[in-house]
Amino acid sequence: MKELILKDLEEARGELERFLEDPATLDSIAAAAALCSTSLKAGCKILSCGNGGSLCDATHFAEELTGRYRASRRPLPAIAINDPAYLTCTANDFSYDEVFSRYVEGVGNKGDVLLAISTSGRSANVLKAAEAAKARGMKVLALTGPAGNPLAEMADVAVCAPAAPHSDRVQEIHSKVIHILIHAIEAQL
Repeated sequence: MKELILKDLEEARGELERFLEDPATLDSIAAAAALCSTSLKAGCKILSCGNGGSLCDATHFAEELTGRYRASRRPLPAIAINDPAYLTCTANDFSYDEVFSRYVEGVGNKGDVLLAISTSGRSANVLKAAEAAKARGMKVLALTGPAGNPLAEMADVAVCAPAAPHSDRVQEIHSKVIHILIHAIEAQL
């Protein structure tokens, strides 16, 4: 059992080291933080979405901004598209591909940011949400796996984790980026 644990920890460390070795990493995270901070300073909000573990990350991001991260401060306007009644209603009445885009169309405004999270960068419903955000004059911040995927190409700013043998390694990078973003947003505001 210890061998399995050690292997998993070493694999995670290796992915983080590869992420840090990429010269684009620091610039893309800094650009993402600036994008979010600029929107919030202008009185706009951040919507976030993803599937499965990525929706958990999207929710964690929104709750840390509206609640608190490391220190008390005013709540910041952030909403994760995660209401189960809304999601199942929309999936049933329209399609699962539209569960995020319809929400963006309903509450997204020019100047808002959509944090779109997809480990593959190919999730149809996340891509449709990004398209809806662009059509509304919103900015799109993508957290994805390796660059070159459709979501990263569509985004105003993309933070791309390196290729990994399993999606959980990409999600671990996303979790770290989310915490850094929140910390940077707080520092910039």
